[in-house]
Amino acid sequence: MKVLVANLGSTSFKYRLFDMTDERVLARGGVERIGSPESKCFVEVAGKREDMTIAAKDHAVAVRLCLQQLVDKQCLKSPKDLTAIGFKAVHAQGVSGVQRVDERVLGAMEAYNDVAPAHNPMYVNAMRLLARDLPEIPLVAAFETGFHETISPAEKLYAIPTEWAEKVGVKKWGFHGASHRYIGWRASQLLKDPEAKIISCHLGGSSSLCAIKAGQSQACSLGMSPQSGLPHNNRVGEFDVFALPALLRQTGKSLEQILDDLANKSGLLGISGFNDLRDIEQGAAKGEAKAQLALDVFVASVRHYLGAYLVLLGGADAIVFTGGIGENSVVMRQAVCRDLEWFGIRLDAAKNATAKGEARLDAADSRVQVWIMPTNEELIVARQTKDLLG
Repeated sequence: MKVLVANLGSTSFKYRLFDMTDERVLARGGVERIGSPESKCFVEVAGKREDMTIAAKDHAVAVRLCLQQLVDKQCLKSPKDLTAIGFKAVHAQGVSGVQRVDERVLGAMEAYNDVAPAHNPMYVNAMRLLARDLPEIPLVAAFETGFHETISPAEKLYAIPTEWAEKVGVKKWGFHGASHRYIGWRASQLLKDPEAKIISCHLGGSSSLCAIKAGQSQACSLGMSPQSGLPHNNRVGEFDVFALPALLRQTGKSLEQILDDLANKSGLLGISGFNDLRDIEQGAAKGEAKAQLALDVFVASVRHYLGAYLVLLGGADAIVFTGGIGENSVVMRQAVCRDLEWFGIRLDAAKNATAKGEARLDAADSRVQVWIMPTNEELIVARQTKDLLG
């Protein structure tokens, strides 16, 4: 059973091809600058990478070209050898879990285009193209919200009229489900404890914390939309909606313009002028006040949720840092774990400074293990696709 897991951007398509008999990655690759006459394409098989320039007018053309490359590289006998294409879908009205893509699912995703504007429109457009042009290949959507269906109403509901939650679906759905699911599974393996209490810190361009117990989500910092919770690279995070009237009145902007600012010009970018943490850390090291402020705001938010989830879980067996920032920022991990000895959390500075890949960072006298761990969202989506079509 061979499953292609697709990660879509507005002008990009990246994939991993799995043989699900043993979960081997047979190939990975993708296409950048879709829509350009000179799209950039690469494919990597057995550690050997090949780059080329192609013409991909849309995502369907890009996928067909990639499938042909996989045939040429003898990863597939033909495109029909592919069992399914799995997608790490984000959000849909009234739909969660793992779903075969059809008009019902696409319509539900379109209904939340304005709730997940950075994700849903491009996924819906690409799925429609692929369903039309590759009808022989089943498409499967594994929604990020699915992992968080185990969260209790006390942690999931806003203090709003109940019919808003029941009829409109306004509640704390949580996202990054594939990443947090993988971290919960892998960390429990490493701890040799299926009941382990894990706090997963997915920190990157989009960030969230998740409290996990016995492999199940207990709370997530992301709420109704992927714009909520922690500050993201250019998305606002936590925000008081009653600021909107003042912003509308004093800026002269429309609601749509303000929402666009909150979704695309806020977060770390809004504070510092940069949306890449590496640039922000460099700026802070040079004494730039706005860069340091952005780091301070981000760290404060992470520690806010970390403390809340330590209380919710009654302590933790492990704290895991993942995502581009979580795995690579020595400064961020040090700042998040500062002065937490009274929680039984003590970081080893030398380990933190040098560790790469999957590694422990906690000091010898730390009661709580601290890890960095590359996540594997694609493997989770491949497993979910296999289970659905089983």
